[in-house]
Amino acid sequence: MKNKEKKEELELGKTSNNVFEDLGLENPEEDLAKSNLIVEIARVIRGKKLTQSQVAEILSVSQPRVSSLISGNLDLFSIDMLMNFLKILGQDVEISVRPKPKNRKHAHLSVVSFTENISFSIAANSRS
Repeated sequence: MKNKEKKEELELGKTSNNVFEDLGLENPEEDLAKSNLIVEIARVIRGKKLTQSQVAEILSVSQPRVSSLISGNLDLFSIDMLMNFLKILGQDVEISVRPKPKNRKHAHLSVVSFTENISFSIAANSRS
């Protein structure tokens, strides 16, 4: 392998653990939180074996809006709206606020899911 190829390969391997930040998007931590909330909504929909039409009726939105939601169109939904959808679908949503550790430069936002023995936490740095 040539040195140039090796260097390019190493540069491609560096990530921030937030694909939205890696893509240089404007609000990566918000996009990551929305994405994880949508994953939870999709999990609930699959678990309840609901059609998009049924979900639309439950959430009081149009079926095309549900399609956009399931497709991950982040720009159409606020974090508040996504949390409300989860509540309507019968999920508890908990918000926890605590001081950041002193050894971390920035506070972060995370979505933690506790479902069927599965727990994941995705954190993103806050620029504020």
